[in-house]
Amino acid sequence: MDAAWSLMSTVERFIDEESLLEAGDGVVVAVSGGPDSVALLHLLFALSERHRWRLSVAHVNHGFRGREADEEAEFVRELAASLRLPFYLKVLDMPGYLAGTKANAQAAARALRYAFLREAAHEAGAGRIALAHHADDQAETVLMRLLRGTGPSGLAGIPLRRSETEDLELVRPLLRIYKAELIRYCEQRGLTFRTDSSNLETKYFRNQIRLEVLPYLSRYQDRLPESLNRLAILAAEEDDLLTQQTRALFEQFVNAENGSVAWSAQWFGGVHVALQRRLIKLILSYLALDPDSVDYHQIEQLRNAVLQTKAGSVRMDVDSRLTFRREYDRVMIHRMVLPPPPYAYHVSEGQTELFIPETGARMVFRWLEPDDPMPSVLGVREAVFDVMDMSFPLSVRSRQTGDRMSPLGLNGSKKVKDMFIDAKVPPYLRERTPVVTDAEGRILWLPGVRRSAQALVREDGRRKLHIEWQCDFN
Repeated sequence: MDAAWSLMSTVERFIDEESLLEAGDGVVVAVSGGPDSVALLHLLFALSERHRWRLSVAHVNHGFRGREADEEAEFVRELAASLRLPFYLKVLDMPGYLAGTKANAQAAARALRYAFLREAAHEAGAGRIALAHHADDQAETVLMRLLRGTGPSGLAGIPLRRSETEDLELVRPLLRIYKAELIRYCEQRGLTFRTDSSNLETKYFRNQIRLEVLPYLSRYQDRLPESLNRLAILAAEEDDLLTQQTRALFEQFVNAENGSVAWSAQWFGGVHVALQRRLIKLILSYLALDPDSVDYHQIEQLRNAVLQTKAGSVRMDVDSRLTFRREYDRVMIHRMVLPPPPYAYHVSEGQTELFIPETGARMVFRWLEPDDPMPSVLGVREAVFDVMDMSFPLSVRSRQTGDRMSPLGLNGSKKVKDMFIDAKVPPYLRERTPVVTDAEGRILWLPGVRRSAQALVREDGRRKLHIEWQCDFN
């Protein structure tokens, strides 16, 4: 068995073991024209009849290298035609695009390239995009991340697969194959390819790693790429385990809804520190913050703020979009939300409902005649009042400076502000809790906090009012 045939068998077995492609899949193969992608296309094409894969070829001309890039595009077009495969081409003006932005050139090119590949897959009706990243790329990536100060997740390097949408996945069938093997395959099969001259320019960090750092370090470990690839495999598997554990904790102990995430500080303190960091990163990702933009120091700052026990309340901005709060045992990270504007609504006798658009909450009023049964159990957001002891119209309003109430069971009055503090109501919720008063200005009820000593229900069969505060925040 020659080396080319052996490589084909190795790749086929790897695709099968990792379930990268299934029989009958539509596959868009990203082909730059270099030896890696030419070998990938040829390997998949040679196996496609047996597995009934429907292949298409996609190529991006970024416009960086003028005539050389144009010739590469034409080369890939002719290659696709020789194999009678559909061909998709995207020509970009990256120099012009970058002139109007401050984006990193390689990052911007990668984003536009992947966007085109998704478009090509959609047009071709394909559920897979095959990329030609190989084992040397993986070694370079791991070393680059080590030098930049990555965490354990970063050591996993380039993922073998990545879901783009629900029905589209990126796969890398050559990730365990080294570049020398791919070049040898091309030579043995008589395949021509193109060489990208920019790969020799050391102005790019990856090229510096490939051309300078790896050769230098290989003087001390001649099998360094293999060692880095083993590290990536082990890190990926352990990262997957920790990711599963983190997601399980998130689903069981973290309350996520309406652009906010909340959990218990006491519970969090009992979680292993490695999972604490991952939880914070997962939470920020849930709130649409790019996890790659979050560094170690930011995660530690948030983690320490959760664990801080001396201060009763902590507030800080995570970035321009997210706010962190810790109020007593409750920890919350939420999108920036302005406090609701002041409001006041009148409730006439007999009215059954009031919607408060400033907070999104609703008040439901049930008028109970003397013979109607009383609710057997009242929730913290419900209260019952004697109608004869209330003056109408009632008022449902936001709290005001100086508000005082005569709480049930307490002689005299007390500041509403102090009642919120005593009940450990988080500051953000205080702004959303309505104050219910009667026409004389007497505060009857702070929903979810405490009712007043006014309009107590008597046993003489008088008419009663049952009020329920319905809201989706807590």
